[in-house]
Amino acid sequence: MNHQNSNDLLHGVKLEAIVSKLVEYYGWSQLASQIDIKCFKDNPSVKSSLKFLRRTSWARQKIELLYLETFSSNNPWGST
Repeated sequence: MNHQNSNDLLHGVKLEAIVSKLVEYYGWSQLASQIDIKCFKDNPSVKSSLKFLRRTSWARQKIELLYLETFSSNNPWGST
């Protein structure tokens, strides 16, 4: 049994669910102002965002952090 991700707050949460929930909460324009990524600004879609985020670790880290800050009640960075 692998316990490596037991402390990972995002363990089991798919990237598509993260992006979709953030878009639903913020909308594309507000999400783009939160995280300055072209795929959130120019003709945004979940599919294009996932393609970019899966290839770009720094962008994925930013979106994951925003998700935690926005939706996690027990995140170590505080709540917004």
